[in-house]
Amino acid sequence: MYINWARRELALKVVYYGPALSGKTTNLARIHGRIIPQARSDLICLKTSGDRTIFFDFLELRPGKIIGMTPRVHLYTVPGQPQYETSRKMVLRGADGVVFVGDAQMDRMEANLQAWAQMQSQLGEQGVAWNAFPLVIQLNKRDLPGSMEAEHLLRGLGLDGRHKVIEASAIQGIGVLDTLRTVVERMILNVRREAALANQPASISGESQSSPEDRERERRR
Repeated sequence: MYINWARRELALKVVYYGPALSGKTTNLARIHGRIIPQARSDLICLKTSGDRTIFFDFLELRPGKIIGMTPRVHLYTVPGQPQYETSRKMVLRGADGVVFVGDAQMDRMEANLQAWAQMQSQLGEQGVAWNAFPLVIQLNKRDLPGSMEAEHLLRGLGLDGRHKVIEASAIQGIGVLDTLRTVVERMILNVRREAALANQPASISGESQSSPEDRERERRR
């Protein structure tokens, strides 16, 4: 998390984590397609010749004011293939929130469990307690016949009903923006806590407390 209190600027990092082919890149592609060009960057995808993510995908969103600050929300995916564990660790480092994208196909449950355990381990290595962290679970590919229900995934992950699972079909764009909105809302709660510790008025809504020079630069953009 990067916060410049003087300029009222905020940068947040969201990482989409999950097994290979679960739909992480498709999530970013659908978000990119739904957001107006003025409020987003191009979608950057680093892939292998077989169209698989080899390092990460990246998309920057520039939404309107959030709690009186000018935000930049950086979305990343991790490669799902087991041989890219080092890359996953690198991309996950410094995340302010995580979307775990599970695959709803019944024969992918073991892959979901392995990715979940690895995510927990990597967050723990960074000193992050995942259960006290902005984490959203998305169950993707629910449109496929015979796909598992949210309760089945929760039981497999050892979670209970207190954890919400957003059912999605990223290929159809269903549940994609809801997932993004949920993780951003949870990250903003952390920003409010940071503001309270720093004795900054980040609980306000509406216009930022910027200087006349900053407001004029913003007007000209």
